[in-house]
Amino acid sequence: MQIRDLPYVDPGLPDVRSGPRFLLWLGRRQRGGQLRSLSWGLLHFVSVMALPYGVGRAVQAVVDRSGSSLALAGAVLAVAAVCIALGDTMLHRTAVTNWITAAARVQQLLIRKTSELGSALTRRVAAGEVVAVSTGDVEKIGWFVEAVSRFLAAALTVVVVCVGLVIYQPALGVVVAVGVPVLALGVLPLLPRATELADVQREKAGRATELASDTVAGLRVLRGIGGEELFLKRYRRASQDVRTAAVRSARMWSAITAVQVLLPGLLLISVVWYGLGLVADGRIAVGELVTVYSAVMLLSYPLRHFEEIAMAYSFSRPSARRAARVLSLERITATKATAAGDGTLTGDLYDPATGLLAPAGALTAVVCGDPDMAGRLAERLGGHPAEPEGLPSALLGGVALDEQPLEAARTAVLVQDKDPVLLSGTLAELLDVPASGSVAADRALAAAESGDVLDALAQASLDNDPMAAPITERGRSLSGGQRQRLALARSLVTDPEVLVLDEPTSAVDSHTEARIADGLRNLRSGRTTVVFTSSPLLLDRAEQVVLVHEGKVAAVGVHRQLLSSEPRYRAVVTRETDAEQQLVGAQRGAPEAVFTKADTDDIEETA
Repeated sequence: MQIRDLPYVDPGLPDVRSGPRFLLWLGRRQRGGQLRSLSWGLLHFVSVMALPYGVGRAVQAVVDRSGSSLALAGAVLAVAAVCIALGDTMLHRTAVTNWITAAARVQQLLIRKTSELGSALTRRVAAGEVVAVSTGDVEKIGWFVEAVSRFLAAALTVVVVCVGLVIYQPALGVVVAVGVPVLALGVLPLLPRATELADVQREKAGRATELASDTVAGLRVLRGIGGEELFLKRYRRASQDVRTAAVRSARMWSAITAVQVLLPGLLLISVVWYGLGLVADGRIAVGELVTVYSAVMLLSYPLRHFEEIAMAYSFSRPSARRAARVLSLERITATKATAAGDGTLTGDLYDPATGLLAPAGALTAVVCGDPDMAGRLAERLGGHPAEPEGLPSALLGGVALDEQPLEAARTAVLVQDKDPVLLSGTLAELLDVPASGSVAADRALAAAESGDVLDALAQASLDNDPMAAPITERGRSLSGGQRQRLALARSLVTDPEVLVLDEPTSAVDSHTEARIADGLRNLRSGRTTVVFTSSPLLLDRAEQVVLVHEGKVAAVGVHRQLLSSEPRYRAVVTRETDAEQQLVGAQRGAPEAVFTKADTDDIEETA
């Protein structure tokens, strides 16, 4: 796999039983890239370690006054230099490729999981943790996967050098062969503590990221209640905790680095001291001592990769554990996936848990006193996992949605939650979504009453074309009502068999809301539409209104009928308190007296 071939056609099915198993799975999925990196790494490291041999031969040739030996030593050094340059260049190229492709695979897996779970993901995992996994954690995982091949190349090179020195000069080679394992393993006692501190740092950094993400997402609300300073103080404390943990971790890694400098220095001193004695006794030549000395000095280069792989694993292990936790989430009963006929799902939409029935081809409004329950019910109607677990799945035409392939369920039912996200790009790109082709963008925008939004975007466009106007991330350059209307237009363009809208007009004024209600009913004529709302303007235009109270359908009818006959419905729609309901009932002579049209209009105006 090369960078130009990304994204993967299929990123695969990861092993998410634990963080180390996930890292192992990633490495095995990139065997080709790892072998290429290992090969170029061996060429590079072995060529570097060939320099001491050439230097030693050159020194000995000068001592022996041998021109041919000096020329041979020069040739060895020239070939080694060429191989070093080639190996280093290609090693860097393959290492970066392995890093980026591993990170891209993890990102694709996360995107696929996010698409599979939908908004249920952020109820099961904190949004900040998802952000942390998809940014910093992805980089650290890619670092470890990439570093494995370089570490193996360095380790094999160290073994080759030790064996070569024993053969070349047994007296000094044995000293080096005994000392190098001490160098490589000398830091092992420090690694558990370093790993523990790195885990603490990652945990605190993750919490700080979650806090920052949640604060940014709720910034408007915080400003409204004057809570910016409170959350700023919390983030400062979290940031200082991260700084303190990072300093402690850095101190331990500094100690490890110091040990890796100290031990090779001691080995070098021992080799020189012992070698000088051997030269004085005439047991070895000067060139051989220079060769062994240079080899020991350069061994510190491949040995540094032992420290790097330890750091990479320490930092990537908690990242891999977090990624595995997110990727292990599954749709409930997703393993029962079956195809329904030709794959097209139609018919009445029914939720067995509440008894809610939305007739096919009709506009059904649902009134829920609990906004959180309304959001969960809306997601369940879209085939998302039922929460709490154990609730029966929603049925479309008698077919359980969560037992269908994800693509079939998403094609049949589209759920727009109360806080839809607008991705950055132009308006044309925003509306370029999978669609039936029956609803053009201009019709959808008109039904969503987006005329003033188009005018504002046209003014922001260089060529006065609103479709080419840029929209910032999450639509931050637009007002809340403008974002809602563009999100609604995007859903209408899709033209699904069933459209579920959760409070689609909560941020617009009453006049605009009335026109949206008419446009929605006209454009979706003959299509099943379910709107969760408490707005009298939308409820009055619905063909059927359903009141869900305490998790069950409590009443079904039309708006004016329920308003006059159902106190619980009236309490939600008109925001009446219990005292106000009793007063109205007393004035009418009975708690459930029938309202006149004038009374109903008064209540609607109040709402």
